[in-house]
Amino acid sequence: MAKSDKQFLSDAIKGDNAEITLGQLAAEKGGSDVVRSFGQTLVTGHRKAKDEATTLAADLEVNVSEGIAGDAQQELEKLQHLAGSEFDKEFVSFMVTDHEKAISEFKEKAGEGNRQVPELAAKTLPTLQKHLELAQSLSGR
Repeated sequence: MAKSDKQFLSDAIKGDNAEITLGQLAAEKGGSDVVRSFGQTLVTGHRKAKDEATTLAADLEVNVSEGIAGDAQQELEKLQHLAGSEFDKEFVSFMVTDHEKAISEFKEKAGEGNRQVPELAAKTLPTLQKHLELAQSLSGR
């Protein structure tokens, strides 16, 4: 069942919050330069996406949360206890799965037509796809 535009926007912002938080952790704690760099790429890309989504949310009177989704919170707690290659493997694996899920949701919303939220979803898709490709290249998938 398709989400309402407001629910999609709220969830997208929570997703951006999660990617920013996890990306910052990877940029600081990653066991390799490529994972630290990927973490910073996530922070930059999702800050931009969050800024655009937040602007639209204000126009549509959607409450913006600084929280992150439950699965991302669990992942954050898990990653805080890992280091080195174990951290990198877990982080990259989560990013592949998380971005696959996000791309599916964004494609569905983007296909809903000529409104602001579907247009934002369509505009955000290339960034999500780039992040997925980076994560897949790091995971060997």
